Amino acid sequence: MAQTTLNVEPGVERSLWQRIRSFFLNPRNLYLLGMLIVLALTFSEVARGRHRNFMIFAESTKLFWQHIAPYGESWSQAMPQLDYYLYGPLFNILFAPFAYLPAWLGPFVWNLFNFTMWFVAIFTLPGRFTRDEKCKSFLYTFLILACTQLSFQYNVAVGYMFLFAYSLLERDKGFWAVLLMMISGFTKVYGIFQLGLLLCYPHFWRNVGYALGIGVVLLAAPAVNMPFGELPAYYGKWVAALTEHKSTRTWMNLFYLRPFGLLRYQMAVQIGVLAALAVGLVANYRKWRQPFFRLAALAVLMGYVILFSNSSEGHTYVITLIAYQFWYWSMKRGGALNLLDRIVYWATFVVVVVMPVDVICPLPVMEFFYGWQLNLWLLLYLWLRICWTAFIRTPESLSEECRLVGLR
Repeated sequence: MAQTTLNVEPGVERSLWQRIRSFFLNPRNLYLLGMLIVLALTFSEVARGRHRNFMIFAESTKLFWQHIAPYGESWSQAMPQLDYYLYGPLFNILFAPFAYLPAWLGPFVWNLFNFTMWFVAIFTLPGRFTRDEKCKSFLYTFLILACTQLSFQYNVAVGYMFLFAYSLLERDKGFWAVLLMMISGFTKVYGIFQLGLLLCYPHFWRNVGYALGIGVVLLAAPAVNMPFGELPAYYGKWVAALTEHKSTRTWMNLFYLRPFGLLRYQMAVQIGVLAALAVGLVANYRKWRQPFFRLAALAVLMGYVILFSNSSEGHTYVITLIAYQFWYWSMKRGGALNLLDRIVYWATFVVVVVMPVDVICPLPVMEFFYGWQLNLWLLLYLWLRICWTAFIRTPESLSEECRLVGLR
């Protein structure tokens, strides 16, 4: 009896794989597919009334424009059904276009706007990153991006402002870069730290002047809705809300990493590590003109604001992962990756990006690995590895780049 087997021509297999590959390495296809997924996820949450973060942003914004500070007792009395609000008044000014849209439409516009800006920030990075590298970076982070948008978080906006500011500095457009840093800083603090990277670029004092001028304007911005004389009291309420808020949650940052027990020394560690990074940046002044050093310094910073934050969640990892991506591609292009780098790259994708998605990974599996805090150990290794290549030993093949490279 003749035995029949189903054979697929090798050329056909390659052709199918090439079609799939070419589809997912096409920016237009990625945007359209991602947009449809984001809209579907948004609909699923809005239909069930689970867009609580958007409601917090919208209601706090409406209180601001009604001359009510959305903090402390004023907030708890007005919105007892919603969690606390801790962002500054500038956020309420910028969020107004979304808050005053129809209640059903606002969440869709907010998520689609952030998704689009994230996409544009990646694909307008400096021309030394190839289209394929940008597509792969988008794909690598998409699941965690989707989780962030499922919760209507602001973290994705913080991430793309980091990337936009970096790209603008590489183009020597200091004013616009500093503007984004200051907006990010006045809304969620993180962006302020990026000002340190101004040292690596021309026109340092001009850019510092921009930062001071923009800072004064943004500090006074709430005066569009209140007399100047009321600003100190309003900011005082915000600061009080930040200092008096006591969280009982266990956050996903290094202060909860066992067995170190760093939580009791949180502020000292934050200041100490930041000081060490500042020393590393200044001590490597000869590398400031190297494109790789500037990128690695950015990745170190985007890792610091998450790993050493007061309140990091799984969603916030999207900020550090996108920076890690472009460090990885630079190292690969320079032939500087070792076997452990490649293993950790995929381990991070599985543990940090894929496992939190419950429709892909069963909850008991994720809880097992996260019980061992494997996600934090991986991110800590990556951050230390990037620090090493930036401040201690830059690969020779990458240290040869000694001129500013702008966008092409």
